[in-house]
Amino acid sequence: MEPKKNPKANVGRNSSLYFAIGLALMLFLTNYAINYKTYDKSNIDIGQLNLDDLDEEEIPLTEQIKTPPPPPPPPAAPEVIEVVEDEEEVEETVIESTEADQETEIVEVEEVEVEEVEEDIEVPFAVIENVPVFPGCEKGNNAAKKQCMSDKIAKFVNKKFNTDLAGDLGLSGRQRINVIFKIDKTGNIIGIRARAPHPGLEKEAKRVIGLLPKMKPGKQRGKAVTVPYSLPIIFQVQD
Repeated sequence: MEPKKNPKANVGRNSSLYFAIGLALMLFLTNYAINYKTYDKSNIDIGQLNLDDLDEEEIPLTEQIKTPPPPPPPPAAPEVIEVVEDEEEVEETVIESTEADQETEIVEVEEVEVEEVEEDIEVPFAVIENVPVFPGCEKGNNAAKKQCMSDKIAKFVNKKFNTDLAGDLGLSGRQRINVIFKIDKTGNIIGIRARAPHPGLEKEAKRVIGLLPKMKPGKQRGKAVTVPYSLPIIFQVQD
């Protein structure tokens, strides 16, 4: 049986293609219509610059002060050379040779005595070989003389020290004074130093130690030496 219509005359064959083209065209026209803008045309006056209206700026004239040139320097004085006659005679110094020859007499030099300088050696009281001897402590061995000297000095200080001074200075309670002095190689008391809570107590301690009698100096290896000695002075102030 023969078909009634020509297949080429079928319109629905490319309908999807036509739909896509139509849809794209409608979207383009819609977007253009949405974004389309119009502006009112009006005359915009941007102004016009007239250079003829500008006033010419007048530049003031300044007078330039001309400074006079400096005066020329004075002419240099001519050098006058004075010739002085050399009338003084200069004596020439003749250096004689000090080398000895066979005719030079040889002088014998006597023996030169060199004096020995004694060094002031200090030996601590605890290790001295022969302790300084306090008057009245001549008997006994070295240890006995040490103990006797310590007892004699303590008794002497307790007798001579003015303990009422602390009360007069406004001090109270237990007072301690540290005293250091030296017995030199002649037996005299030197280098007295004291430390106390009040300068008045230090002065009194120095006064009392200065009253100590002269002693027989201490010896180390048979030679008299200086012996340092420390003494604490402790007493209670009666309220």
